[in-house]
Amino acid sequence: MIFNVPIEAGKTLLFFDEIQACVPAISSLRFFYEKMPDLHVIAAGSLLEFALEELPSFGVGRVRSLYLYPFSFDEFLNALDEKMLAQAIAKATPENPLSDAVHSKALHLYKRFLIVGGMPKVVSYYVKTGDLLKCRQILDDLIDSYQDDFVKYRKRISAFMLLEIFKAVVRQNGGKFIYTKATPELNAYQVKLCLELLTMAGLIFPVTHTAANGLPVGAEANPKFRKYFLLDTGIFHRLLQFDLSDLLLNDDFEAINKGAIAELFTGLELLKSTTNRTELFYWQKETKNSQAEIDFLWQKQGRILPIEVKSGKKGSMQSLYIFLKEKQLERGIRVSQENFGKYEKIDVYPLYAIKNITK
Repeated sequence: MIFNVPIEAGKTLLFFDEIQACVPAISSLRFFYEKMPDLHVIAAGSLLEFALEELPSFGVGRVRSLYLYPFSFDEFLNALDEKMLAQAIAKATPENPLSDAVHSKALHLYKRFLIVGGMPKVVSYYVKTGDLLKCRQILDDLIDSYQDDFVKYRKRISAFMLLEIFKAVVRQNGGKFIYTKATPELNAYQVKLCLELLTMAGLIFPVTHTAANGLPVGAEANPKFRKYFLLDTGIFHRLLQFDLSDLLLNDDFEAINKGAIAELFTGLELLKSTTNRTELFYWQKETKNSQAEIDFLWQKQGRILPIEVKSGKKGSMQSLYIFLKEKQLERGIRVSQENFGKYEKIDVYPLYAIKNITK
């Protein structure tokens, strides 16, 4: 009556935005399910995990949680109205690669996506204008707003500490996170707390080491050894002040932060392939004479898929072969700027086609 809008069972959608600002509204969700089951209800908000901590229970069996991330590369293509290209990529396989011309176009847009990132406001502006410099300004504004939000966590830890660890994650992106290199001003407990809060807030995500001797791959995970990545490639490249020409023109990303942005992109695409809460894992073996590392381990249809990321078109696959032999697996996956293809025991997927691995 107040808004003169009728509520029609099965047709009306009630949308609570920024619901974390009102904990009683979160508690009410279970009663919508019980007393008005025909009403469609969606609640969205940031820092929801913090608000849920204040609730003794949260609609078990009545509320479904979906985890939303920045745009994936496939969604970026659709936003650009490149639906034909998106469909061609989705249908391609190591046995049936794309033509060289189509592959070249996909790589070009992949590099653009690394710069723009997947934040909706930035993608929207790029789609309308194609102005990369202005997109960088919007990214800078987003970074400022995220850092300003650190004061919201002050009940748990100071904003200064969070900012220091946030910067440390950027510096150590792609490598095992070393607490002692984060900042000399914080002890291990404080660093760990900051990492947990930043993860809960969705600003970073962990990739945990596992021995990977069987399924599920997380059964032998060791949380003492983790890599941490940012939530978006656009924000990552702005924080590190990458040169646009390097990202657009350089085929060998090893020259750009040792290829960490390609590994970041791959991890994000794996996360974005599902709306469930997904954990990512990696494997590493260190001996006196050699070191082998698999960037990501993906579980699919009852088997482990080892994924090795190469930022350019070159690089050996020694780690993949070591892992396949040690774990007695038949096939591994190489992700690079190459077209779809095959080597002995290795399926090759382009970086822009991570989604093909998970589907």
